[in-house]
Amino acid sequence: MSSDNSRSFSKSNLDHYFDHYFYELSKTYKKLGGKKMPAEIILIGGAAIIENYGFRDMTTDIDAIIHASSVMDEAIKQVGDQFDLPYGWLNSDFMKTSSYSKSLIKYASFYKVFNQVLTVRTVSAEYLIAMKLRSGRKYKNDLSDIIGILAEHEAKGDLITFEHIDTAIRNLYGSWDVIPEDSVKFINDTLSNGDYGALYSIVRQGEAEAKEILIEFQDDYPKVLNENNMEDILKRLKEKRNDN
Repeated sequence: MSSDNSRSFSKSNLDHYFDHYFYELSKTYKKLGGKKMPAEIILIGGAAIIENYGFRDMTTDIDAIIHASSVMDEAIKQVGDQFDLPYGWLNSDFMKTSSYSKSLIKYASFYKVFNQVLTVRTVSAEYLIAMKLRSGRKYKNDLSDIIGILAEHEAKGDLITFEHIDTAIRNLYGSWDVIPEDSVKFINDTLSNGDYGALYSIVRQGEAEAKEILIEFQDDYPKVLNENNMEDILKRLKEKRNDN
């Protein structure tokens, strides 16, 4: 975990260069031999949110599900070097997390084809929410992203209901059994409250404070934190801070 945002994608630069990055990636991939195997990229996480919504300002990388030949890794590296993008600017690390589901490919929406070889898809609102609930990290943007998505759809008159989210959860994960209890309570409370503007500010502040607590802990105890213990350590640190 790092507090450094100097090598990130802002909404302005991602909006401006988004298609250009993928055009160059498709061209490089094709040149390296990828024309023998068309590639598909499904955007998820922060990049999908920045591309489709207005409430998020920044993401550190572009998380994606990548189906391509082995030359895609080199193509991603070359395009990153060409545009001085952050290391790992486009990566498939998400596919190693609990939020990943093979079923995502069935429910991803078509975005565009680049150079007749690279198809890019994005994930629709209820499926983004389902993945965020599965992860439920209190020190990232998971919970505030959910509220932001709900708020923007409400403003457009395109309400996302519990039924929409329930369908997405079942399509991706089979049932709610794999969703953390805190996430289940969170989405029920959020939908019942309905004041998304006020909730967003409160939850976003809580996420920022949680990240700060973990960064301080990491500075004091390097190499202790990992994805498996972060939630437990954060809970103990918050309890300790409240007791003082």
